[in-house]
Amino acid sequence: MKMEKTQAYTRILELRGIIDEANRRYYVENAPTISDRDFDFLMKELEALEREYPEFDSPDSPTHRVGSDLDATVQKEFKQYPHKYQMLSLGNTYDISEVVDFSDRASRLLPGKNFTYSCELKFDGTAICLSYSKGRLVRALTRGDGQVGDDVTANVKKISNIPQSLKGGNYPEEFEIRGEIYMPYSAFDRLNEERTRDEEQPFANPRNAASGSLKLLDSAEVAKRGLECTLYHMVGEALPFKTHSEALDAAQSWGLPVSDKRRICKTIGEIQDYINYWDTERKALPFATDGVVIKVNELEYQKDLGYTAKFPRWAVAYKFKAEQALTQVKSIDYQVGRTGAVTPVANLDPVLLSGTTVKRATLHNEDQMRLLDIRIGDYVYVEKGGEIIPKITSVELSMRNAALKAPEFPKVCPDCGCTLVKDEDEAKWFCPNREGCPTQIKGRLVHFVSRKAMNILAGDATIDQLYALGLVKSPADFYGLDKASLLRLEGWKDKMAERFLKSIDASRNTPFENVLFALGIRYVGETTAKVIARHFGNVDAIAAASLEELRETEDVGDVIAESVYNFFRNEANINDIARLRAAGIHLAAEREETAGDALDGKVIVITGTYSVPRDRMKKIIEENGGKSSSSISSKTSFVLAGEKPGPEKMKKAEELGVKVISEEEFMAMIHPAQNPVQNSEQNGEPAPAESQAVTQQEKIYKIGEQMSLFGDEE
Repeated sequence: MKMEKTQAYTRILELRGIIDEANRRYYVENAPTISDRDFDFLMKELEALEREYPEFDSPDSPTHRVGSDLDATVQKEFKQYPHKYQMLSLGNTYDISEVVDFSDRASRLLPGKNFTYSCELKFDGTAICLSYSKGRLVRALTRGDGQVGDDVTANVKKISNIPQSLKGGNYPEEFEIRGEIYMPYSAFDRLNEERTRDEEQPFANPRNAASGSLKLLDSAEVAKRGLECTLYHMVGEALPFKTHSEALDAAQSWGLPVSDKRRICKTIGEIQDYINYWDTERKALPFATDGVVIKVNELEYQKDLGYTAKFPRWAVAYKFKAEQALTQVKSIDYQVGRTGAVTPVANLDPVLLSGTTVKRATLHNEDQMRLLDIRIGDYVYVEKGGEIIPKITSVELSMRNAALKAPEFPKVCPDCGCTLVKDEDEAKWFCPNREGCPTQIKGRLVHFVSRKAMNILAGDATIDQLYALGLVKSPADFYGLDKASLLRLEGWKDKMAERFLKSIDASRNTPFENVLFALGIRYVGETTAKVIARHFGNVDAIAAASLEELRETEDVGDVIAESVYNFFRNEANINDIARLRAAGIHLAAEREETAGDALDGKVIVITGTYSVPRDRMKKIIEENGGKSSSSISSKTSFVLAGEKPGPEKMKKAEELGVKVISEEEFMAMIHPAQNPVQNSEQNGEPAPAESQAVTQQEKIYKIGEQMSLFGDEE
């Protein structure tokens, strides 16, 4: 049934928000919240709606860009460089009929030409691009946003199966080779055992562990993580190969790690046989795989088929259906979170799934329990979609004992006994006893000390002990601890106590945006905390803000605004903040060095694509005294329009009489005495070599140098 236009537009905006957040969680935080399969279905729904309603399509849409592992909201820890050749992702399918369609389409576009397919396993890790010059590794870049990546060369050199010098002498003078860095199951299990022992949050899956390890600042630590690499695609000028498989065979002869699970197929039947074989045999592999990649093997025909905005037309990825296991529900626990939300969790008969043993699976909320119609004692199917958090997908009713009864969701808090409450628009039940519920209190303390908050060396076990002894009941209590108190904790010695106190002392220098996140305000995540902290500047301004002022903050809606407003009108919270202030905690943002004041007081809306990533453009606006806004209003100073600007924003600007300027005019405004596209090389880095995209890449590089895009940032 066809949607109304307003419904379609609302759903398009909703999908873009969900997908952007999922991309950030996956690529930047390495903490995905939805499975690959669910993500791909959301993307397909968005693509279909944008095709049906082209007037709502926009170059800002995630359908037109690659997911990015660059985080523009934090200080750059790695230098960034442009990819010499754009680094795209692959189109995904879960249906073999779409692989058939891919083959048929290639045959239509290559009439009368005989070609083969290279079939390869799809490794579940993090993408990498290695550049070799005269046989030596000179640079390793992450995928980034496909145009620009993080330089992780020092870390990649610590991965044992990546050679820094090639064997033989028949390799091209310069070339790039791309692949996947992954963590074998054995290294993953060892790492999580260490993290659990050190009271750190274990990684959810090997992919997250690999991605997080690659971005460590200490390359010596990277060497301990057991990372491995498999390379699968070579690019360069005038490479002496006729086929993709020849290129990989040559790479293997030079000592580069190439998969030995590749196979050349001539027909769709052979492709299906390869997929079916590995759908079963992958379970015996020592590393995670999530599908098969099918590529047209002949390089000349790859060039003929070309690319879409996001994907090569000569390759497709078939994703395996998420692995399932059948196991029994032994019991159901009801856990209270730091915000008071009560979550049901099924305790399972341990079962091996996707390389790890699964013992528990969340049931999310009471509605989900009813939807599954689950009973204690039922046999259920457990799935790890995309190798993430295990979930129960269905009950095997044929194995149900007729005597089993549906469990009743508790009416009172399982910890403090307080009567649970539920808002009409919420799916979860909550314990309202925020100040008196031990589990909530301990949950907030664990959140406060976490790495992305105050980064104090404490985990669940330490918090349990501190709370049980009455030493810590609110965040400010950490700053009153002394060595004598800590030595009362079971198993604690002098060095452990000194290390802990040192981390507490260091936390006094935590930036304000992290402190705001650490306070544990409901619905205020890490990114939202940064936005609010930078908008208001200090805790007093946030506390004094009206609901309307909070709603006007970029990316803060009604729900978040009300949560923040209510938090700062709670007497216990106000007292905690006063005690944190007395302890020397930063409750105001440090004034950033700005590039200039050319945009002082100006509110700017950006739309379209630019010669630098959009997040970097927002940063440039802030560095020059301006404020980036997502919507056009009478307060908008001007619209900065790149290539293919959003039609709705351009229309709104015209209606309100808001000035529209180009990127060139903008650069002239902030650098009046300079031409941003005529800048000499400053860092001693070679300009991108001639290629199909040379003009754009050179422009990115030169403007990027001028604006510190590729250098260290303060």
